[in-house]
Amino acid sequence: MSLVAIGINHNTAPVAIREKVSFSPEAMSESLLAIQSLPGINEVVILSTCNRSELYCDVELPAEAVETLTQWLANRHSVDDKQLASCLYVQKDSDAVSHVSRVASGLDSMVLGEPQILGQLKSAYAVAREYETVGPMLNYLFQHSFKAAKKVRTETAIGENAVSVAYAAVSLSTRIFTDLKECRALLVGAGETIDLVARHLRDKGVHQITVANRTLARAEVLAEQFDAKACLLADIPDELPKADIVITSTASQLPLIGKGMVERALKLRKYKPVFMVDIAVPRDIESEVSRLRDVFLYTVDDLKDVIEGNRRSREKAAVQAHEIIGQLTEEFMKGINVRGAGSVIKSIRNQANEIKQAELARAERALAAGADPSQVIAQLAHNITNKLMHNPTVALRDAHENGQPDAGEWAQRLFDIKK
Repeated sequence: MSLVAIGINHNTAPVAIREKVSFSPEAMSESLLAIQSLPGINEVVILSTCNRSELYCDVELPAEAVETLTQWLANRHSVDDKQLASCLYVQKDSDAVSHVSRVASGLDSMVLGEPQILGQLKSAYAVAREYETVGPMLNYLFQHSFKAAKKVRTETAIGENAVSVAYAAVSLSTRIFTDLKECRALLVGAGETIDLVARHLRDKGVHQITVANRTLARAEVLAEQFDAKACLLADIPDELPKADIVITSTASQLPLIGKGMVERALKLRKYKPVFMVDIAVPRDIESEVSRLRDVFLYTVDDLKDVIEGNRRSREKAAVQAHEIIGQLTEEFMKGINVRGAGSVIKSIRNQANEIKQAELARAERALAAGADPSQVIAQLAHNITNKLMHNPTVALRDAHENGQPDAGEWAQRLFDIKK
């Protein structure tokens, strides 16, 4: 049995290909069972996210399995064979083990060190277990990858610093407020960046969120996901006094929040501090707002400085993380090898035990018949020795006759014979 990881990701395939090769949650059970039924495939887990689609398999013959899986993927998603093959990467055995650990640790992600992928990988593993396409090998592999991810997170700084605009914006707010759970947030815009900001705010414990947008329908769609309030841009003057955190990201060509509007809001807030981040270009918040005493205003350029510094920090941590994964992969492969030897050792012991039992029974019959005990013991020892050594002796002689002199060295190691 061998391990194989095959797939595409943001580094090897454009979104036009990735969206074709993705697996919907509704079709996951069917796909898992279909792959497991392919010849030579014993176990399978499917990971499918916006940035990657990967199959992790325990297979009989890697080369044949890769060809089978590639053809299945092309047929399943109606993608041209050659086009798909040009985007696919294949990892086998120790490389596959290392790959899964890197994925789990966020080292293979578009945003280096991002934590969401570990949850997605755990979910993929859980679904495969539910449909019984996970056996001993993949169970061992995934438990190992989760252990590796935990060790990387614990012993390196790979996930400590913000490396996305949305996450950096939210992280900066902790410099102003020690407990975000008590804060109210006003998000201006309803695009992808604001979506990510809302997710990070929820992760930090912020539950009172208002989304303001040019069209109310779009604001409502986003707000519904986070149990938030939706309003129009025209409502910002009314919502601003309630907000401790204000993050904006729109396509407006003119500022939406001016100095006078913020001054009025501060007066109504009795000058409680306000944290504001303007991610938009052109800016949504007038630059003069930064002069107000109780406002902490950051622009996208401020965030870029934070992100760049943090990216360098993560890249340094990634070097250490790769070393950890390398060490753990070696341990994993040793464990696999020991497991492989275990079945052989068990068979050898069973065979030796059968010889022992048969010769003991023969000795007991001889004693019952009145034979000399000393002769019986000597014959017992002789018979056991001969039968235990017969097959190894024949195999060693055959090996030398067939030009395999290394067998002699192995025999000396097996029987601990000193030269």
